[in-house]
Amino acid sequence: METSLYTRTHQAWQALARPDGLDRRAHTLLLLANGRRSLRELSRLLDEDVQPLAVRLASQGFLQDTRALVPAEPDDEAA
Repeated sequence: METSLYTRTHQAWQALARPDGLDRRAHTLLLLANGRRSLRELSRLLDEDVQPLAVRLASQGFLQDTRALVPAEPDDEAA
């Protein structure tokens, strides 16, 4: 299982304000995805493999992998 750390996007925060637009599993995953919990930990909390759901929510713009938010280290040789 991936070790991605997903966090909510602005779109997710808007969706959480209208929980009738998401199914219960997606809503719960968005609530728990705080950018510090791995998919493995989220799966343990929800007692199911959440990777397919997390990938789907990411493709729909609700979740973002926090690794994509970390700027790349500058290349020492380029300086």
